[in-house]
Amino acid sequence: MHPVYQTMIIAWLVVGVWVGLVIFSQRKYHPRALFLLFFAELWERFSYYGMRALLFLYMTKSLAFSDNEAYGIYAAYGAMVYATPILGGLIAEKLFGYRKAILWGGILMALGHFAMAFEQVEIFYSALALLILGNGFFKPNISSFVGKFYEQGDPRRDGAFTIFYMGINVGAFLTPLTCGAIGELEGWHYGFGLAGIGMVVGLLVFVWGLGANVFEDKGLPPNVEALKKPLVPGITNEVAVYLGTFLAVPLVYLLINRNEILDGLLIVLGIAMIGTLLYISFSQDTEAGKQRIWVIVTLLLFTSMFWTFFELAGSAINAFTDRNVDRTLMGNEVPASIFQSVNPGFIILLAPAFSWLWSFLDKVKLNPPAPVKFSIGLILLGAGFYAFVIGEGFAQDGMVPVIFLILAYLLHTLGELCLSPVGLSLVTKLSPKEIVGFIMGIWFLSSSIAHQAGKFIAQMTSGGEGAETASMAPAESLSIYVDVFGNVGMVAIGAGVFLLLISPILTRWMHGIK
Repeated sequence: MHPVYQTMIIAWLVVGVWVGLVIFSQRKYHPRALFLLFFAELWERFSYYGMRALLFLYMTKSLAFSDNEAYGIYAAYGAMVYATPILGGLIAEKLFGYRKAILWGGILMALGHFAMAFEQVEIFYSALALLILGNGFFKPNISSFVGKFYEQGDPRRDGAFTIFYMGINVGAFLTPLTCGAIGELEGWHYGFGLAGIGMVVGLLVFVWGLGANVFEDKGLPPNVEALKKPLVPGITNEVAVYLGTFLAVPLVYLLINRNEILDGLLIVLGIAMIGTLLYISFSQDTEAGKQRIWVIVTLLLFTSMFWTFFELAGSAINAFTDRNVDRTLMGNEVPASIFQSVNPGFIILLAPAFSWLWSFLDKVKLNPPAPVKFSIGLILLGAGFYAFVIGEGFAQDGMVPVIFLILAYLLHTLGELCLSPVGLSLVTKLSPKEIVGFIMGIWFLSSSIAHQAGKFIAQMTSGGEGAETASMAPAESLSIYVDVFGNVGMVAIGAGVFLLLISPILTRWMHGIK
């Protein structure tokens, strides 16, 4: 048996036992619905991260796309995956309810994964469109659905979302070890097909919960009459949503295929986001309210930079891993996609430690304010890119020892844990109560813009027309990747230091909120 498969089996057994112990220990404190939604989300993340691990490699190795084309498509896919949940969440809140939205999203995503099993370009674009639209319905609403089982102020609420977040990272960890390995070793269609099966399993778990009345009366359409009301004769609002989804497929297809159009749209959207937040700030009644939104705007810019660099993991870093990292283990070459599991693996291990660390620092009055944590996150991210620069000095024939890739992912994960959960918490604290959801939507939308911006950085590693890194000897391509990664690291560290210098001002603008 290939060592990768041995590792995969061990990982499934260990994680399975660990998840079982967590659920067994918490089953008395939480409703059954939490654990069903946990498993549905785990399998949805299994399918999503299966795509993330394989997408760039599949495009360049099977569909013969150039690096530049593949980077553009990958960025457009990631950008729209983070943009469509705004519309999907709105449809669920106003019309569908969470149950219908989650089911419809899951069905679309399963169809998209199974379509990916056909190695044909037109089907490929259509499959990505189905995945993007399905994610828009599924992703925001299953998280919101969890919250419906806990009243505001319920002390179990934070623990519930911690368990739910664990499901996200378990799915993200296991997928590259499974779909990635099988896709690269046995055939792309097997990897994508397995991701589709994972999505179907998640749907079956959810449907079983519906049949067993686990969800009680929660997640139903907010207004059944509005749902059944005819939009035009013979077509109800519900049917119109289904039809509209399929009519949107060609539009999303176009935006993926001609992703330069998306560049302009997201620039306009980014300017509109900042303008809207500034307008909201000047409409606040108090100076404190105004300045707190200024803090959100400032940190939004830095978090967008962070995710622009961080999300190179699925594109440029994935390509670098495939072409310039020595992945030999026990005489066998480990597939590049498997290393996409390193980041979620570190999150599973380190997130509890960070949760304890912040609590401990708070007790001893040394807990740094959020802007300082953001700056530390950016500096750690930049240091991770410098791991590749250091690794160049240990390379043999252009192949960097794998330990430097692991080190880079470790530093990136530490940066993520300093920034991502802190940012989400801070937005809920600094935003005016009546528009918390709206500002949170803008915060998430920055990830969409970051994905698209990352395309231009990734394309710097491609080597240019006629001399792509894919066709170069490793010794040649290594210098190109390291130059770009070194510059990214320098910008990230510089931004982190600058944020650290202005953090006293931002902390003062927060007016006592930590």
